[in-house]
Amino acid sequence: MDQHAAPSRVNSDLQLRMKVAACTLILVREKIMGYSGHVSIRLPGREAFLIQPIDVPRSGLRPGDLLVCDYDGKVLEGPEGQRPPAEVSLHGEILRARADVNSVAHFHHDLTNSFTLVEDVPLKVVKNHAIRWKSGIPVHPDPAHVANGELGRAVVKTLGEHYALQIRAHGQVICAESVEAVLNDSIHFVENAQAMYHAAVLGKLKPLSDEDIASFEKYFQRGRHINKLWDFYLDGARTDGTVPKDWEI
Repeated sequence: MDQHAAPSRVNSDLQLRMKVAACTLILVREKIMGYSGHVSIRLPGREAFLIQPIDVPRSGLRPGDLLVCDYDGKVLEGPEGQRPPAEVSLHGEILRARADVNSVAHFHHDLTNSFTLVEDVPLKVVKNHAIRWKSGIPVHPDPAHVANGELGRAVVKTLGEHYALQIRAHGQVICAESVEAVLNDSIHFVENAQAMYHAAVLGKLKPLSDEDIASFEKYFQRGRHINKLWDFYLDGARTDGTVPKDWEI
């Protein structure tokens, strides 16, 4: 365990619900998530996860709206009559396959996805916090909605041991150890794509080298950085009313 890591944060079921809702609201606020997309979190001790229903707007999501689904996408608990999102299998199959992943975000950021639409210009690591994806950012070739288990397992195969992928002409999938971490990584993933796009306008790109990555990693404390970023964006969202101030997260 990293001796410099921030203390872990205890999560009750209600706190997990609040965090998923807050993460979703913040991603909408930051114009990363739009009218579609979803965040999930594995429920400790259960082969199940929290995810939002298909018919609740992302911009108004509340903790009580969330559904409990199993890895097959079956609703186990939740408001009567509510259905999971069409791509619930994307979350379920990743959580089933990857014990190191507890939270998944899927969204559709157009500029970021533009790197899947051109020849020979893959998204690379150009910003320091993007070293999270030093192992690579695969592109899933099938742009279809991940609407069943078979399609979900295909995404898992493309993902491999990586922590993010792009679905060609579709969107992004971010995998992390917690809701706080998935917010952190979603923001940095988009920032990295935006930086690469703008740098390419200026001249020849210089992605981070192995030496650059090793130098940054030497002193980087992921746990502390995740908590710092979570607190920053949560405070801003509370201040402008995006996230209710009485949510204890």
